[in-house]
Amino acid sequence: MNRQAQAAVLFLTGGAILHAALTDLYLRYVKAGLQPLLVAAGIVLIATAIATVWYERQAARVSDGDGDRGGDGRQAGRTSAGDDIATEASPRTDAPAQVGTLAAPHGQAHTDADADTHADAHAHVHHEPRISWLLVLPLLALILVAPPALGSYSAMRTGTALQKQPWGFADLPAGETIRLNLVDYAGRAAYDHGRSLDHRHIKIAGLLALDRDGTPYLVRMALSCCAADAQPVKIGLTGRIPPVLRPDSWLEVTGTYTAKRTKDPVNDGIIPFLDVTEVKPVKAPRDPYDESWNG
Repeated sequence: MNRQAQAAVLFLTGGAILHAALTDLYLRYVKAGLQPLLVAAGIVLIATAIATVWYERQAARVSDGDGDRGGDGRQAGRTSAGDDIATEASPRTDAPAQVGTLAAPHGQAHTDADADTHADAHAHVHHEPRISWLLVLPLLALILVAPPALGSYSAMRTGTALQKQPWGFADLPAGETIRLNLVDYAGRAAYDHGRSLDHRHIKIAGLLALDRDGTPYLVRMALSCCAADAQPVKIGLTGRIPPVLRPDSWLEVTGTYTAKRTKDPVNDGIIPFLDVTEVKPVKAPRDPYDESWNG
């Protein structure tokens, strides 16, 4: 690709990144905390594209100016040589030999000019492959198609992220019913054995997933950096479960701690359970991934 085409691709890439960063689209790929870096990257790419086009135009102007001055010089040289030939030939009758001798540089100048013209024509024969423009297709896909967040299919085929015991747990707020993050409940139920959860009603929101046996799980995908390293944190649901469940729907469940647990068949991680007393559907959150997880 030539420089102008490269600048166009850079501009489109920067525009696509800015479009994703200034909307919720970037949350499908990276953590929310990386938004400022995405905005900066998009601005840098767009500025680079503009600078590339500007420098290319400046170089073209300088090249055109040098070409015009070189052409005038060659024409002046040819005129001067012709005048010398005429001056030398006019007073003498035996001039043909001298004319032939002096005309050689003039013929050589034509030969050099023809060679330059041929070289320029040969240089312009080669064109950039048009297939390189296919690089633009992923950018158009990024702008026009919003991919869904990772859902139950990925969650049930990836081992739970609940592998390491946390350093400690903060005190819970007072009250009989408390709202907890799914990751927080899973850690307390698995490693604190529910000591801070006894005799409390707990509300948790998450994505519904079903295993091969039909056992329901509430899931949040936890990110360390981006969607490529996402891992699920799962809690099993028992108790008053609705008879009809739709995977990938978002639910808010209310229940109490239970000592029931199982092992994740993918990586043998701990999956705690919640004894459900109430279930209601909720709208999917703006950020479908859980950023409270620190790995």
